[in-house]
Parts: sequence; structure tokens; C-alpha cells
Amino acid sequence: MFYSLAVLTFGTAVPAGQFVPGIMIGSTYGRLVGMFVVNFYKKLNIEEGTYALLGAASFLGGSMRMTVSLCVIMVEITNNLKLLPLIMLVLLISKAVGDAFNEGLYEEQARLRGIPLLESRPKYQMRKMTAKEACGNKKVVYFPRVVKVADVVSILRSNEHNGFPVIDHTRNGESLVIGLMLRSHLLVLLQSKVDFQHSPLPSDPRGGGKPIRQCTWNSRHNFTEFAKPVSSKGISIDDIHLSSDDLEMYIDLAPFLNPSPYVVPEDMSLSKVYNLFRQLGLRHILVVPRASRVIGLITRKDLLIEDNENSETVELQSTSVRSL
Repeated sequence: MFYSLAVLTFGTAVPAGQFVPGIMIGSTYGRLVGMFVVNFYKKLNIEEGTYALLGAASFLGGSMRMTVSLCVIMVEITNNLKLLPLIMLVLLISKAVGDAFNEGLYEEQARLRGIPLLESRPKYQMRKMTAKEACGNKKVVYFPRVVKVADVVSILRSNEHNGFPVIDHTRNGESLVIGLMLRSHLLVLLQSKVDFQHSPLPSDPRGGGKPIRQCTWNSRHNFTEFAKPVSSKGISIDDIHLSSDDLEMYIDLAPFLNPSPYVVPEDMSLSKVYNLFRQLGLRHILVVPRASRVIGLITRKDLLIEDNENSETVELQSTSVRSL
């Protein structure tokens, strides 16, 4: 009965849980095995409760792949350290058997829900691949610095990307990445309409890769507008209604983008890129050609910062950052 109910409630929005049903299911089949052993070996002093405990541990270890934490829980339940070696042996066997067939219960649920859950270590094949090879032949969807509202709506409707590179052109006509624009921020700009402009020229004339000042929009927007709501998925492009006149206007994305996104060279090993996603919790990384010009060098000592008591400025302890 518990197994049937667990199958029905698994993956639904009902807060039924899987830990307690797992204990009940495992202890049930463990006790059945114990009853068989007791009836078959009547002369041995065997307790059915021990088999129930080991059955619960094996079921949880095989389905959820819990080892150390589950071992501690089982020992705390029984308050009997003599069962610790048996529990450890059962957990190791159940986890090894489960890993030979598929992933754990929670990993499979994340995969079915489309959650990009990364494993603790990259695959061996990634060591021989580069970041450029991982990109493949996919066309990069990007925005110019000043973009037409109709183009923004068209791109947001045609794909589900959450981040878009923003490209600007220098005086020499060279394309330059100036930042990363999030989908949620674009939706806020489209909904508010206060940043629409008639001119296709930048509102801030500075460009060409120079640092962009991001304080000009504070009087028109609040930081809470760009925060994702906790209780909902936020607004979507279908919730925004724009007139034909609005679609013909332009938006300067420079004040709203992230001017310092994470960037990797195209020949970086894919395993290193994988570790960046795992350790930093990233969602996007821009892949750019190998840079040929070095502007400086930073060491560990350069990150040791000392507070200056006479002023509000912060001074670096080391001066090893030098222009090359």
C-alpha cells in the first residue's frame, strides 16, 4: 500500500515526502525476509526487527543514494552501535547496485523536470573538448546596444534564453561585447515603457567598450522591480501589451546590462568551464576569441586589502598589478 501511494504522489505538488514512505516500504520487505529466515532457521536466535531496520536502510540507500547521513539516522533510531557495521555494509551494497543501473531518486526527478543539475565532476570526454566545441554551430542570439522594441519582442517570443550578449561597435567598426542582458530585466523594461526613446542613438554617448555608468536609471526604476518574485515565476512576454507606436520605439540597454559577465576564451578546456558553473553557480558564460593583448596581472597578494584609517578609500597591500 505504501509503495502504491508513493508511486502516485511522487513528482506531484502534494507535500507527501519520500523519506517516511521509503522507511515503511523498506522495513516491510525487510521484515518479510526476516520472517522467512526465522521460519527457515528456527534454531538460530534471529530478530525480525533487525531485518526490518536493514531493509529500510537498503531501500533508502538504493533509491536516494544516501550513505553517511542515513547511517547516522539509523544508528540514532536504534541507539545500538552494534548494528553500525551491518548498516554500513547494507548502505554500500545498495548504493553500488543502484549506481550500476541508474541515477538516484532526486537526480531522476530533476532530469524529468528539466532542471540542469550538474554532477560533482565533469565527464572524462570534456577534458579533450574546448569551449568553442561545446557551443557547436548554434547561432548566437544577441542584442545591439540600442535595439528596437519590436526586435526585442520578436526575439523573446522566438526562444527561451535567459541571457543575451549585448554588442556595441567601436569607431573602427569592430564589434565588442559590452555586457549581458537578462530576460527578466528586458521584460521589466517592456512593461514599464519609461525607457522607450524615439532616437536610435545611445542615450549615453560614451561607448566603444568604455565603462558604462549605471546610475542614470535609479530615478525611474526601483531595484525591487528587477528582483524575481519568490512566490511566482514572474511576468512573461505574453503578459505585456504594447501598441504599434511602442513597437517602433527604441531602448538603450547600456544602463541596465551586466557590464562584467563571466567570459572564457574559446580554447579553454570544457572541464574547466564545467567547474566554473559548479563552483560559482553560473547560468551563462560568454565564449570569446583568444585575446591577444594583456593589460595587467593580478596575484593573490593583490587581493589583500588594507583599510586606510585616515580616509574612506581602500588601498591594495601589493603593487604587483602592472600594465603590460
